Amino acid sequence: MDARTSENGALGRVGFGLPERWTYETPLAEIDEALATSGEVRPPFAAFFAALRNVSPEELSRRFDRARRIIRENGVTYNVYGDPRGMDRPWQLDPLPLVVDGAEWAALERGLVQRARLLDAVLADLYGPRRTLASGLLPAELVLSHPGYLRPLCGFRPAEGVHLHSYGVDIARGTDRRFYVVDDRTQAPSGAGYALENRIVIARMLAQPFRDCRVERLAPFFQALRDGLAGLSPRRDNPRVVLLTPGPYNETYCEHAYLARYLGYTLVEGGDLTVRDRVVYLKTLGGLERIDVILRRLDDGYCDPLCLRPDSLLGVPGLVHAVRAGSVVVANALGSGVLETPALPAFLPRLCRELLGEELKLPSIRTFYCGEPESLAYVIEHLSDLVIHSAWPGPASGEAVFGGELGQSERAELVAKIRHRPGAWVARERPALSTVPVYDGHSLKPRHFGLRAFLARRGDEYVVMPGGLTRFASSRDSLVVSMQRGGGSKDTWVLSSGEPSSVTLLHPPGLPIAIVRSGADLPSRVADNLFWIGRHVERADGTCRLIRSLLLRAAEEEGERSPEIGALVRALGADFEQASGIPSRPGAPLDVGLASVLFSDERHSPKHEIALGYRAASRVRDRISMDTWRVLSHLHLEVERAARRKAFDTSDALELSFSLLLGFSAFSGLVMENMTHGPGWRFADMGRRIERAAFMVRLIRSTLLEVASSGSLDAVLDVADSTITYRSRYFGTLAPEPVLDLLITDETNPRSIAYQLVALKEHVGQLPRARSTPLLSAESKTIVEALSVVRLADLERIARADAHGHRGELAALLGHLERALPTFAEQITLSYLAHVQPSVLVEGVA
Repeated sequence: MDARTSENGALGRVGFGLPERWTYETPLAEIDEALATSGEVRPPFAAFFAALRNVSPEELSRRFDRARRIIRENGVTYNVYGDPRGMDRPWQLDPLPLVVDGAEWAALERGLVQRARLLDAVLADLYGPRRTLASGLLPAELVLSHPGYLRPLCGFRPAEGVHLHSYGVDIARGTDRRFYVVDDRTQAPSGAGYALENRIVIARMLAQPFRDCRVERLAPFFQALRDGLAGLSPRRDNPRVVLLTPGPYNETYCEHAYLARYLGYTLVEGGDLTVRDRVVYLKTLGGLERIDVILRRLDDGYCDPLCLRPDSLLGVPGLVHAVRAGSVVVANALGSGVLETPALPAFLPRLCRELLGEELKLPSIRTFYCGEPESLAYVIEHLSDLVIHSAWPGPASGEAVFGGELGQSERAELVAKIRHRPGAWVARERPALSTVPVYDGHSLKPRHFGLRAFLARRGDEYVVMPGGLTRFASSRDSLVVSMQRGGGSKDTWVLSSGEPSSVTLLHPPGLPIAIVRSGADLPSRVADNLFWIGRHVERADGTCRLIRSLLLRAAEEEGERSPEIGALVRALGADFEQASGIPSRPGAPLDVGLASVLFSDERHSPKHEIALGYRAASRVRDRISMDTWRVLSHLHLEVERAARRKAFDTSDALELSFSLLLGFSAFSGLVMENMTHGPGWRFADMGRRIERAAFMVRLIRSTLLEVASSGSLDAVLDVADSTITYRSRYFGTLAPEPVLDLLITDETNPRSIAYQLVALKEHVGQLPRARSTPLLSAESKTIVEALSVVRLADLERIARADAHGHRGELAALLGHLERALPTFAEQITLSYLAHVQPSVLVEGVA
């Protein structure tokens, strides 16, 4: 270590025994996690960097790049509303962890557990006897005016008397090297899933240093969370737990999907649940299935539009009634958001003495509630040194105001507002945040950070995650630690003095579980999204095949247009025909406008359909494999990149079409070979089969309805990927009748219409409700009739043309299919996805 002087004072400079680019420089006057004020490396970081020396700089850079790629491919995002770069911002993860000594963490853990017990006791009192209000331990105005204080829940005692099942707490380290609490997250604390994702990525990237440092594992925390929630169920035998999310537009939706998959819970939105006779049910393909426990990621007020916020479209009508009836447990208990006020820390020391008989172990940031005269006078006098907050959270509360940054008139205006209603305002000291080394891609830089710790209730105890979500500021001078403000995150390593736990949820031990294979408990919303993923991808595939064939044929054209090109352009549809600038009439001049069709914003364009398929997939992240998600993400990114290119010619379009078709083939292979062939797979495949059949109908109508040259026969075989099969059977002799057989009635050709109808008939027959009755459903009748029409088709007659060259029998057959396919899709939606039909109640289905 060496030192030098700057305008900020003495600088500590250390290389950690690594190459020059890893040299770390930070002011010694500031509190830093890696460097002590003496300039020495603190022991936890010394152990980490000692383990890191065994990895070469080139290998480290390669691993860092790979970690970023894993995050991008896994689709780990943090949604930022109004971000010009798009709502889905890739999760920012620094490759260097925050390293904490095990003994220091143990002391912090004791303070966190006490704080969780205290807050749970406060909630029990506020929704019970309210002695804290009667005795003045808490100001009545602060509680009763809080929008999170839910009067419909007053007098209700939740299961086991516990309100706080999961708890998040934002902590920082002050200038005295002690941890203190900045904020409490009590209603739906987020971040535990991101902490887990960070751990998995970093532990894979730095596998040997991770083992050498003996880092505490996170799995025991999640096991405790799962055990605790299972123990809350009114029905102890194999309880059904779901994770309630606001949906894909929530800023942390990615985490919700990841956490649900890891814990083995069904991810649900408010529309997936319904309340019947004060019991909560999940809408599934097999009917309504009873829910026992809801782990919510939805704020209190939005949970029930019937009893709480009537404008909420995210909640479950009647949920409060079901909760009060005791038929379902919501974690955290509804109403726990009342403790999310910046004023609460001012009262916690006394509350701890009165409710727990203990002194508060973990201090909070110094807080002044302006509703108390002494605090009001102090705030007015020292306004320049304080940060002013509204006492109650919400959109109307605005952002925190730094008193020292106000002008004279602004200061006077704020003082007037505070004096007008003192109980609505809270002041805090400016937070003192220590710094931590952050790798910016070139060197190590100090950044202020905060740590969100997590606790879970299991039985009578709280279990602390040994680690947490470390977030750091976006710049050197910023004290704002926020992902929405461009900050980043770190894994948090707590060093163990012994051998770390080997518990894992990837292969959890436990009691035997009943074997289930039916899949009838698939939520209807999930089936709907899988259905549309299949439809959107297949639509894009069909259009890409047409464009590829057109581009190849256009490149070979010299002089006038061949008739088959016009026929293929007609198959694209009128909108694309106009957008491409290529009229379908023979002899019209060629144009490279086809290239733009690939990333046109027109309805049914590949770009449009891929975007819709990607969006549908994002809503069911917990239900599709990582490989499937990567394929869809790759397709989405590839076509978006192409759309942003300034120069894009015919050869670029041809290359893009080949690449996209390769992606579509990968998706089809994953659907067929990697998805369990249950109801979810059936809906995804039904979507594909409907669109493939519809595409073949449109293609045949555009190319073969009128007698044309052999070039049209060859073109349609090429688009339908059936040329090799045809040539192997007929040695290259092109004729209408065998072409129509191969594309319409041949049940062995995966591209034929008959093949799609056979698959649809098989799928419908295996759906849950279809097997419950010997009678054919409406959708079964539609598809059986369509298949019969195709099977009974006389190939000689449908291939025969009249005196005007028109194939009337073929037109009638195609017309029947054009009516049957959308009818079938609508019937499937009404029967299984919209829940407009009477449902059965399914009890005891896991």
